[in-house]
Parts: sequence; C-alpha cells; structure tokens
Amino acid sequence: MKLWSDSFKDGGAIPAEFAFAEQDAATHIRLSANRNPHLAWDDVPAGTESLLLVCIDGDVPTIGTDVNQEGKTLPASMPRADFYHWALADIPATQTSIAAGQLADGVVAKGKAGPDADLGGAPVRQGVNDYTGWFAADAQMVGDYYGYDGPCPPWNDERMHHYVFRLYALDVPRLPLEGRFTGPQALDAIRGHILDEAQYIGTYTLNPAVSQ
Repeated sequence: MKLWSDSFKDGGAIPAEFAFAEQDAATHIRLSANRNPHLAWDDVPAGTESLLLVCIDGDVPTIGTDVNQEGKTLPASMPRADFYHWALADIPATQTSIAAGQLADGVVAKGKAGPDADLGGAPVRQGVNDYTGWFAADAQMVGDYYGYDGPCPPWNDERMHHYVFRLYALDVPRLPLEGRFTGPQALDAIRGHILDEAQYIGTYTLNPAVSQ
C-alpha cells in the first residue's frame, strides 16, 4: 500500500497552511489556516473493508514547565511522547484520497463537532485529538477537538517535530468502537484486523533557530 500527499514531500516541511499555528516575528506564533493536507493512496490489499488514518507527533515534550516560556529553551534531548493530531475511521475501501481542507479548514475554538463526519458523501467518524487535553484548563478553548488540528509545537523547542500520517487497511467495515474515541483507542481497536499499512512523514517547527 502506498500513501502520498500533494501538500508536502515525504520527509519535507509541512506548509503553515496545514498547521494550527505559524511563526510570528512579534509574538512568536499566531493561529494559521489549520487545513488538513491532501492525502491519497493506492495498492489497497484485497479484502479491505475500511481504512483508518491517524496523524501522530512523536516529538512532544513530556515536561511542560518551560514550554513557550521567554528565556527558556526545550533541549532536543529531553524526553518525548506522542501527541495525536487526527484519527479518521471507517474510510470506505473505495475511497482513494482526501482533498486539502476537506475535513478541516480553520481553527475552531472549543473544537470541531464529531464524531460523525462526511467525506465526499461517505459517512466517516473522527476521534478527538490531543488538543482536547491540551486546552482542558483554558476557559476560552476547552472542548472536544474532533478530527484534524495541525501542528503547533512549542516555539522554544530545539527539536524539529515529525508528523507521521499512517493509513491502515482493515478487514472490518466499521471501527469496533462506539461514541467518543481517541487515537490510542482506535489503534487498540484495530489489533488483529490490519491487512496492510503505509505512512508519510512531514516536519514542522515554530522555532526560527531550527532549520527546516
């Protein structure tokens, strides 16, 4: 199975258009267009009943004390963890692409609605991403963040962040989960049902000292 994007090169920089935030010389960062990137795939194996798409940043600091703090930096060597930006389930086996901006276009305070969504006439389901937890203590932003919300790494992070888009071909027509679900729950639910998988990686930073 092969996965690709017309929005950025594999291993290359993700344009700010597809990020939650972008660099700002005066304030470090500002909100960006937050559109989902174009993705397409082929060579789906026989017997595929549905597909699951996830996007994970594996470079998120595990200690948040100095995140986005003036006069502080986050060393590239500090411990890191996963941050889920997207979990899109029940993609029909006949679907071969997602257009740029088709499922996310702009930052939505308190999060986009879900889990039900429409992919060009096909009913799909979207999990909550990890901005749900990140904004839990912010009265203006708190909510369930369904679907895709793009990169927003700390602007003082010395490490380049890598965003892994991974597509799974499954032998079940519907993810065996009900109601609200997260990316890790989706991955747990597909165990024993994976026929094939493919991935595509983009990079992003909000730190002007880190070269793209």
